[in-house]
Amino acid sequence: HRKQTLVNSERFISDELKQYEERILGSRERLYSLEYQEFIKIREAIIPYLPQVMETAHAIAILDVLQGLAEVAYQNNYIRPEIDNSGKIRIRAGRHPVVEKALREARFVPNDLQLDRDKARFAIITGPNMGGKSTFMRQAALLVLMAQMGSFIPAEEAQIGLVDKIFTRVGASDDLAAGQSTFMVE
Repeated sequence: HRKQTLVNSERFISDELKQYEERILGSRERLYSLEYQEFIKIREAIIPYLPQVMETAHAIAILDVLQGLAEVAYQNNYIRPEIDNSGKIRIRAGRHPVVEKALREARFVPNDLQLDRDKARFAIITGPNMGGKSTFMRQAALLVLMAQMGSFIPAEEAQIGLVDKIFTRVGASDDLAAGQSTFMVE
């Protein structure tokens, strides 16, 4: 029997091949149907335990984050920052963790930061295009955030007073991991 006519050829099929094809296609459909039925059964069996499943998933997620932070801190010689109520942010030789990893052959130049609630509440960052201003601001915010969530940070030393806000004005079209500033991208 002719099954299909193609541009440069024709396909033929015998009754026996047609039966095999129908059995294979039918088997696949039955398999999908059985899989779906089993999925429904398992889902129905789990529903009464959903609160415990969600609680366990939440605990596993927290452990996953903590383990990841610990591994990165160990591999990259991060330090434990001193967290206090001083109102000061003092970071010596801080490094941006993402940019530092993206620089495979080049070495990240560490930066110091000193802010004080009573003496220097903010900083105006100036410098040439592609001089690292955006990286520095993001680095400062990221290190403070990491420290306050309990993570070690990439620095030689750090004293970080608790903060409830971080303000910055940074160009959004840059790509720090690729070493492209807003100026370069535009």
